[in-house]
Amino acid sequence: MQSLFSFIVKPINKRYDNEIKVGDKTLITNSRIESWKSVSNQAVVLEVPKAFTTKIRKGDIIVIHHNVFRRFYDMRGNQKDSRSKFIDDKFFCDIDQVYLYKQDGKWNAFGDRCFINPIVDNDDLTADKERKLIGILKYGNSSLEAIEINPGDLVGYTPNGEFEFVVDNERLYCMKSNDIVIKYEYEGNETKYNPSWASGSSRTDQSS
Repeated sequence: MQSLFSFIVKPINKRYDNEIKVGDKTLITNSRIESWKSVSNQAVVLEVPKAFTTKIRKGDIIVIHHNVFRRFYDMRGNQKDSRSKFIDDKFFCDIDQVYLYKQDGKWNAFGDRCFINPIVDNDDLTADKERKLIGILKYGNSSLEAIEINPGDLVGYTPNGEFEFVVDNERLYCMKSNDIVIKYEYEGNETKYNPSWASGSSRTDQSS
């Protein structure tokens, strides 16, 4: 069964990634179902939209908006599923709720999305660990390629357009192509900034 305008997906494991292993024990990191921080946002594609043609295929892994799997409480305190719930462990996922897809073992940005590695702030006069609004393009797209901005390039981007993710133990910023405003020349001292909590993570995160 295909949806006309949406992907049909299911969580890779569970809807919430709120457990970590410490030795032989399992700890719950967040028990609040309404918190976006513990909602899983990796899914398996079961069906593609009937009305659209995309590069995403059935069986691909995609990174999606946390609201797809999110639960919440209504005004009476009853637990409810999001409007994306279909049946059983199946959910609808709109086109604009997809950010990355994994195909043949390789991650690809979807649509006009792109992903940036933040870099270390080397300025001794600031306490900031991360340089503001500058990073290294990790996953680009055809729009950026058309203006000769490719993965590995050092770029500047506009404020407030980025979403934070952790993908394969690497903290990244997701944004749209038009948020990239300049391509810089490397000075030679640029280093990717990946905090320790990200490199030890097994999940994909997104800010609200």
